[in-house]
Amino acid sequence: MAFRLGVDVGGTFTDILLVNEDTGQTHRYKTSSTPEDQSAGVLHGIRQVCAAAGIDPAEVRDVLHGTTVATNAILEKKGARVGLVTTRGFRQVLQIARSFVPGGLAGWIIWPKPEPLADLEDTVEVTERVSTTGSVLIPLDEENVRAQLRKLRENGIEALSICLINAYANGDHEARIADIAAEELPGIPVSRSSVVLPELREYERAITTVANAYVQGQVSGYVRNLDAQMTDAGMNAQLSILRSDGGLVSGAVAADNPVSLLLSGPAGGVTGAAWAAEQAGYKDFLTFDMGGTSTDVALVQNLQPRIGRETTVGDLTVRATSVDVRTVGAGGGSIAHVPQLTQALRVGPQSAGAAPGPASYGRGGTEPTVTDANVVLGYLPSQLAGGEIGLDTEAAAAAVKTIADATGLNEVERAAEGIVHIVNENMFGALKLVSTQQGFDPRDFALVAFGGAGPLHANALGKLTGAWPVIIPPSPGVLSAYGDATTSLRDEAARTLVRPFGDFSDADLAGLLEELAGTARETLLSAGLGEEDLNTTYSADVRYHGQGFEIPVPIDFPAFQAGDGSGFAALRAGFDAEHQRLFSFLLDNDHELVTVRATVNGPHPEVAAITLESGGTDPSAAERTKSSIYVDGATVEATIYDRDRLLAGNVVTGPAVIAEMDSTTLVLPGHAATVHPHGSLLIRPVEDSKE
Repeated sequence: MAFRLGVDVGGTFTDILLVNEDTGQTHRYKTSSTPEDQSAGVLHGIRQVCAAAGIDPAEVRDVLHGTTVATNAILEKKGARVGLVTTRGFRQVLQIARSFVPGGLAGWIIWPKPEPLADLEDTVEVTERVSTTGSVLIPLDEENVRAQLRKLRENGIEALSICLINAYANGDHEARIADIAAEELPGIPVSRSSVVLPELREYERAITTVANAYVQGQVSGYVRNLDAQMTDAGMNAQLSILRSDGGLVSGAVAADNPVSLLLSGPAGGVTGAAWAAEQAGYKDFLTFDMGGTSTDVALVQNLQPRIGRETTVGDLTVRATSVDVRTVGAGGGSIAHVPQLTQALRVGPQSAGAAPGPASYGRGGTEPTVTDANVVLGYLPSQLAGGEIGLDTEAAAAAVKTIADATGLNEVERAAEGIVHIVNENMFGALKLVSTQQGFDPRDFALVAFGGAGPLHANALGKLTGAWPVIIPPSPGVLSAYGDATTSLRDEAARTLVRPFGDFSDADLAGLLEELAGTARETLLSAGLGEEDLNTTYSADVRYHGQGFEIPVPIDFPAFQAGDGSGFAALRAGFDAEHQRLFSFLLDNDHELVTVRATVNGPHPEVAAITLESGGTDPSAAERTKSSIYVDGATVEATIYDRDRLLAGNVVTGPAVIAEMDSTTLVLPGHAATVHPHGSLLIRPVEDSKE
């Protein structure tokens, strides 16, 4: 039998999902993350899930991993000391940056400009110049290059980035500098902009290339370490890492291009949510992934996540393709506090993380968190993560009492409910960023909730957004790992053109797209896939002539192959429709083709769907006990159900708590959860669930 492992490392928990590729049977395990060395938590989880399944780790063929190593290096400012080589006259490219300040007028006063990842003292200029068409205007002065690289060596740089002006059109000078760097700076990893991001705009290309160099050491070290530990554990599995756009790359490719991994973890969740929503019969939905440290949200149309051309982590924005995920510092471990200045209750973004964790974990934490509030309200069982974490209700109540005292509330339960209401509003704000602020009405979408804490808050978020049904997938706490295990290999190739539509015929562009597709296929073919396994899609960044930004638009490749002009007509119509949706107006300006790209995907693994036995509407066979919970300012009696014993067609009417190994679902009064034959819970208002 063949087995594959999905691994998702979060700020609080590491989720492991083992899939039997022959039968579709799954085994899951949830363990505390080990921030000091993520691979330790991963290996512990792998051993435990294999033991639970009764198999030897050597039987695992593939390990598919969503990781936050690159993300954490950026957020914690723990990357390498990076040297930057650029064209003479452009030494301050990172310092000048873009003249955009977030927020309103006050942003100019209070916004601290982020520090560049490569210091000015570690930035050198070399004599060379190429034009926007790629012709050499000034030859590369190699002696000058050597002299500048020696300066960087004396500075003690740990990684080198090379970003020359117009290198997207001709990368020969960058390649030669890399060769010289191998002689002058032996052992120093090198990132070239013509490889990392061969696209227009020197600042975006520079900051992306520098970010790649900044995290490359940590990512490559982590990949090597994990590979070695897997070997020591007797495993001979292929390690693949999830990219920010939801595709997989081999561990070696990921180590060379780590800037594409900055949203690796959240992308796995969106992929898993798409799988679960399709099984439940929904194609348009919002995703709501609430973990211990943060909440990630995204919008999916026709089972396709919206893909953006920028990735933002902290105060860093780079040009890298990623699922359009928005993140807020709201999770189960988010700390509630009352600032002395305002005396108003706040929740997050600070988090208790995995160590010491919420007060209720009994690991030394004392500050009140969202998890502690849920414990006080009676929403959580006595144990989490399959018994790995016991909950201390007295410690939770003592922590939340500090909030009750600080706010003048008489009851600990009222303070706990206030914490939950505020964190729900914070997450609702994130959902609005991907829906209403992008021109979408959330009431036209379902809401897929997952993560360890997501199902606990999902019903409330459904009420706030009006997105019904709220879908709770099977194994929601490890759904990101499920997404990792069920995604496919992917690579892309791009070329910047910056020319009006009229400069091309349909046949011209079709030929260029085929060339790019051939380049993107090479990585997947070298990974052992055959031509028949590959699927290619195309897109273009388009703008009106004179605009300073582009909009990504899908390309109808067969229309371009037809060569009758219908290709550019379809591309023009697609751009105009998206521009109208985003900005509510159109221009008469000529359309301009900025960048085109080809994306090649391998096949999705075939994993059998869960099919439950039919059991009618009565869920009483799954009932565990009765318990008091606090909802809407009052104590009510709720029924506690065991999700593993629910059958297809069962209807659980709130107030109710549905418990399982990796998560807990709260069904509020006036709502009901219907069990779908493929295992998902579909929560709706009671009047809607009767239809």
